Amino acid sequence: MPAFIDTAKISVRAGNGGNGAVSFHREKYVAAGGPDGGDGGKGGNIVLQTDSHMSTLMDFRYKRKYTAENGADGSQRQRTGKDGADLVIRVPIGTVVRDAETREVMKDMSDEEPFILAKGGKGGWGNQHFATPTRQAPRFAKGGLMGESREVALELKLLADVGLVGFPNVGKSTLLSVVSKAQPKIANYHFTTLFPNLGVVYVEEGVSFVMADIPGIIEGASEGAGLGHDFLRHIDRCRLLIHVVDVSGSEGRNPVEDFIAINQELYQYSPELAQRPMIVVGNKVDIAENRDDIELLKGHAEALGLPFFELSAAAHQGVRELVFAAAQRLKTLPPVKVFEPDYVPRLPEVDLSEPLSVQQEDGLWLIEGPWLQRLMSNVNFGDYESRNWFDKKLRESGLFDRLEEMGIQDGDIVSMYNWEFQYQK
Repeated sequence: MPAFIDTAKISVRAGNGGNGAVSFHREKYVAAGGPDGGDGGKGGNIVLQTDSHMSTLMDFRYKRKYTAENGADGSQRQRTGKDGADLVIRVPIGTVVRDAETREVMKDMSDEEPFILAKGGKGGWGNQHFATPTRQAPRFAKGGLMGESREVALELKLLADVGLVGFPNVGKSTLLSVVSKAQPKIANYHFTTLFPNLGVVYVEEGVSFVMADIPGIIEGASEGAGLGHDFLRHIDRCRLLIHVVDVSGSEGRNPVEDFIAINQELYQYSPELAQRPMIVVGNKVDIAENRDDIELLKGHAEALGLPFFELSAAAHQGVRELVFAAAQRLKTLPPVKVFEPDYVPRLPEVDLSEPLSVQQEDGLWLIEGPWLQRLMSNVNFGDYESRNWFDKKLRESGLFDRLEEMGIQDGDIVSMYNWEFQYQK
């Protein structure tokens, strides 16, 4: 049986843009054809896409670095370089994408819409863009911009309407197998279930819901004991919890104490989760040694305002009534929770100490350099604050002072990769 992996950390890098070309039109009987260098192609994006056939993040256990294709360089005759191919990474439905450092949510992959995780860099301009009446033979072009790169944490949270919770060996897997077509491993020992199982429960025509069997929780699970701590995240989305309690007395346990202990673990993990709507189930009534424990659990649940059902999942006793009650309750509850993004992109730390390349061509100032390329790859020139941050970094680097020492004039054009600015003192 394949391992169940529900967390992973990966690093991704989108493709760099291709470089622009320096070329001049050469054709027999055509004099002074002019510059015709084409632009570089755009770098490929890193795209996340959900896959309904995936149920685990196992694919990311050994492959952790993903790189999209770079854009091709431009060429002569104004031919633009080929765009780099997007790299599509498939993830299970319900995967939450977080920034690896801050843990902020970037995207909840709970639908079929693709998500661009990292954008490819723009291609550089060819020399055809720099021709003017006074600059008829520009012998320069622009390099492509770098693609975005980042580290992200993937966290699978199952998309289920109903979550089965309870101590190990209380009959959760048996119940799931009875009400759905799921085939979880079932045996008479603790921790038979080593990873969550999903099943679709068909109630009647047009009515169904998804049920998740969560591995048995024990006391201390919220602090890392047993298996429960690893899988409590999978009931974060569940709209309704069915708390299964063994009332048979076969293991000498107290059903009410078990019920209280599990609820305490849910509260320790998430107070919000502990307030989730719940149905209490007394299971294994067909082999109960006496009814006292059943009545005590029933009284305790009803005192809390929680509906109580007696059943024997193994004997299919009371199961249908439970399924109909769950379906009716779900009609009144909001849809499955989707985690809203709260990620705020942070501007990169850039080492400004390395000098930039500055060239002058007929009133055009060409500025290039590795840190400037990285800087511009992270600037949104449509945003006022982002532009101000860009201007501040250029001033801190001493670029403006250097340009004025070299004799730049008001109105001169400053060209930085695929952007041109009019210089004003």
